[in-house]
Amino acid sequence: MKIALDPTPFHHSHSLLEFPALAAELGYQYLQLTPHRDMIPFFTHPKADDELVRQFRKACADAGVEVASVLPVLRWSGPDEQLREAAVRYWKRAIQIAVDLGANQMNTEFSGRPEKPEESEACFYKSMEELVPIFEREGVHVAIDPHPDDFVEEGLAALRVIRGINSPNVGMVYVASHTFHMKDEPLEIMRAAGDRLRVVHVSDTMNHHASHGLRYITNPPGNAVRVHQHLKIGDGDVNWEEFFGGLGEIGFLDRDDTVMVSSVFAENENAHEVSRYQLRTMQERVSNAAKSSAGPRP
Repeated sequence: MKIALDPTPFHHSHSLLEFPALAAELGYQYLQLTPHRDMIPFFTHPKADDELVRQFRKACADAGVEVASVLPVLRWSGPDEQLREAAVRYWKRAIQIAVDLGANQMNTEFSGRPEKPEESEACFYKSMEELVPIFEREGVHVAIDPHPDDFVEEGLAALRVIRGINSPNVGMVYVASHTFHMKDEPLEIMRAAGDRLRVVHVSDTMNHHASHGLRYITNPPGNAVRVHQHLKIGDGDVNWEEFFGGLGEIGFLDRDDTVMVSSVFAENENAHEVSRYQLRTMQERVSNAAKSSAGPRP
């Protein structure tokens, strides 16, 4: 398993080419490349040419850091057909960038609309028909996150949609901060996902269902909003013993094709300290989970 830094908290304090050295300074050997205006922005065409990709790969080599995963967020589930077609074109370039960076893992969101679930699902599978052969040809695995405010938000429902693609090159992301939006129990999702679970994002969140649904109040009542946070481990309500224990149970922690990402976005002013804390805490919990899953010796 690779433990990676999501550099999003540093987007406004560091340039793209500084990310690898920053990750190394913070103790990480791996990066997750998330949407960035100079590489693969949200929803629009990738902005990196081959020279910038080469420079970024050199910066990684110089720092002794590898790109563990590349995360584009593009509207491949429409339901606007013109934007869906454009997203497929953008995805093709994003795949090439990932391959050129030496990354065979990508992860993303379903990127549809919850108020148009049937139309979004139809668009999603239409995009898959064109892109899955490319994933398989390039040896790239794509893991998908059921993100709040998407056409599929629940954990087991997401697995059903992913299973319907019928490709070993497509799996699931489990984002700990989305735990209380996924309806199903974390262990149930992890066990059902099994080897399809390839990427996890580690950050805490508060349970918005607590206090009879009144922990967070929006006005007017009934707003179609989804509330969650990306806090450091221990600042929210995620059951971390269950989370890491579940990953140990399904073998996620022992595989060489899985990625665990620190994805805290709530404390940019303390991003250096928080990133070090996240790495130290993840390593400790992984070690403890590995010992627990090993069980007593005979």
